[in-house]
Amino acid sequence: MIDQNQALFDWIKYNPLKTRIIFISKAGLKLIFVFIILHCNEVLAQSSKVLKFTFGKSPDSSAILIDYPVEFQSEKAYGFDFGTSQKVEIGPTGFTSKAPVYFSTKVPEGNYKIEIILGLDKKASETTIKAESKRIFYDRIPVKKGGQRSESFIVNVRKPEMKDGGTASLKNRELDDLDWDDKLTLEFSGDVAVQKICITPLNDFKTLYLAGDSTMTDQDLEPWASWGQAVTQYFNKEIAIANHAFSGASLASFKGRKRLEKIEEQIKPGDYLVIGFAHNDEKRKGEGIGPWQSYTDLLKEFILTARSKGAEPILITPAQRRLFKKDGKLIPTHGDYPAAIRKVARDMNVPLIDLTKMTTKMYEAWGVEESKKAFVQYPAHTFPGQDKKLEDNTHFNNFGANEIALAFIQGLREQNSSLSEYLKKETPGYDPEKPNELSSWKVPLSPRFENTKPDGN
Repeated sequence: MIDQNQALFDWIKYNPLKTRIIFISKAGLKLIFVFIILHCNEVLAQSSKVLKFTFGKSPDSSAILIDYPVEFQSEKAYGFDFGTSQKVEIGPTGFTSKAPVYFSTKVPEGNYKIEIILGLDKKASETTIKAESKRIFYDRIPVKKGGQRSESFIVNVRKPEMKDGGTASLKNRELDDLDWDDKLTLEFSGDVAVQKICITPLNDFKTLYLAGDSTMTDQDLEPWASWGQAVTQYFNKEIAIANHAFSGASLASFKGRKRLEKIEEQIKPGDYLVIGFAHNDEKRKGEGIGPWQSYTDLLKEFILTARSKGAEPILITPAQRRLFKKDGKLIPTHGDYPAAIRKVARDMNVPLIDLTKMTTKMYEAWGVEESKKAFVQYPAHTFPGQDKKLEDNTHFNNFGANEIALAFIQGLREQNSSLSEYLKKETPGYDPEKPNELSSWKVPLSPRFENTKPDGN
């Protein structure tokens, strides 16, 4: 019983006066303990209530005390994940690490407020915080020696199962993604120092849903990245971001895999749905398929689905591919699809973020060579196990994803969208004709890599 429920064991360990041994029997060399737990409902229901973890040597009756680098395993409720427990040192008041570490805990589907207390008595620290599949929340938070700093943010946790017994279909690539597993995962990197973690479920919380393709989805592994996982750092604690986009998605496949149905069962009045497709819709062939036919019809269906639930739809045109003419001007590759999106936006009075126009300005401002730095363009052996060079002109690296996120935010502001009310006050403005340089990007890479590019192009 103890081995199967680490959370219960730790609670017993640090709350001995609240437990009573009622039976002890000897079977060979094993002692079998059966416990009656007073206030057991409070203990066993922690996963659906507030979860508190404190790291160090001083017990806290309101929290699970972790005084050694416990490793996360499927039969345990929490622990340091992906073999990073070996990189963790736990002192009297918290844990530290010079290398990236993951901490996971099993939670139900939903939105959660994450509160983290950072800092250490004996040293200064600078901690970067991400969650799930590389969603960025805080970049290099400095804490002076002997200081303490508390930060909080909102994380959406989702699972493919639906309330009616159905299931949103995952692609093979997604089966191991942190976004769709049975736990909440936090990633800490830099000069890490963490004292406490508090995880609070949020009911009926305002949510921004994202529906789109590989340029929007939470890319699970480096060096691939998308704007949907970069934009999380710019929104405040009054809204959650639920990114349902997936690589290779078209409007038709998103609906066919019941991703729209999954959103529909959760989205509610006051929420938002950002709809961004075209890269893969362009490849569909057949009678009735095209920008002014099936694509337009499906766009309208997605819009009406959001509105039927009292949510606000927002349309985006596709980011450009990096394809230049000899004169340094960009070659359009999306055909009539951006025009079709603009027409639907006008006809149905939907806010439009024109990433096609904005990214054209961005890439041309960078130029042929400098623009490579925003995409997955790396020589061989840049990353572990990468024996061939990576040349991708569609998918972004972390810097490029962040630039697209800033462009999206600028579009919200220019549209006077009510969604812009949920941006952090310090979120910078953005001029796509004066994009940032790679040297401005300092967020540490995550430690998990793959060489295979995402589906779609």
